[in-house]
Amino acid sequence: MAQHSFASRAYRDDAVVLRTHKLGEADRIITLLTKHHGQVRAVAKGVRRTSSRFGARLEPFMVADLQLVSGKSLDIVTQAVAKGAYGGSIAADYGRYTVAAAMTETAEKLTDVDGESGTAQYNLLVGALASLSRDEHAAGLILDSYLLRALATGGWAPSFTDCARCGQAGPHNAFSAPLGGMVCAGCRPPGSPAPAPETVVLLAALLTGEWATADASLPVHRKEAGGLVAAYLQWHLERVLKSLKHVERS
Repeated sequence: MAQHSFASRAYRDDAVVLRTHKLGEADRIITLLTKHHGQVRAVAKGVRRTSSRFGARLEPFMVADLQLVSGKSLDIVTQAVAKGAYGGSIAADYGRYTVAAAMTETAEKLTDVDGESGTAQYNLLVGALASLSRDEHAAGLILDSYLLRALATGGWAPSFTDCARCGQAGPHNAFSAPLGGMVCAGCRPPGSPAPAPETVVLLAALLTGEWATADASLPVHRKEAGGLVAAYLQWHLERVLKSLKHVERS
């Protein structure tokens, strides 16, 4: 009967490892973003032992096909097969590591309050981690593109063309995180920043994945865009991301 109950609680899903912390002498608690079950917290028993069969597959930024068993407070990982070994190449470079940490922290915050977009958030994060591990674009651009798309997926899509408040056709020259992006002169709150037109073009390209435009951007506009993305992210999450302050901006 016990074995039957255990089997009935087992399930399988693809997952990306967001965060881990130690439990006891040999175990870890792992925060996962799964493809079909949203955010899951699970125990991986014995993974800190050198003899562990799947310890390396359950490090941050790794993607794996997992078998888990549902528990009262924490699920249990019983099997792990690597699908995307991104952790090693990301951890080997400090810049990529800090960017990946900011992305996984964002994913954790977004899926903690919004389980309905879990599959879309999973696909978005895995794609961003894969691109980062292969060094396909500048790490800061990958981060900002991911953050904008993750927010859009969560229901907070910014506007970089029409006025985010009244819908007046752009381009406009003021940015307001509380109002949702670029705003016209009539809607502009006092003290709103006025980013360079090239920065606004870059932000729009990052949101829509126009990488030719993004890759051709200048460092000064990338830095300004990064600051606006961070402000927009932290306004809508209503909290400061600890990992974001460690990201190096050139």
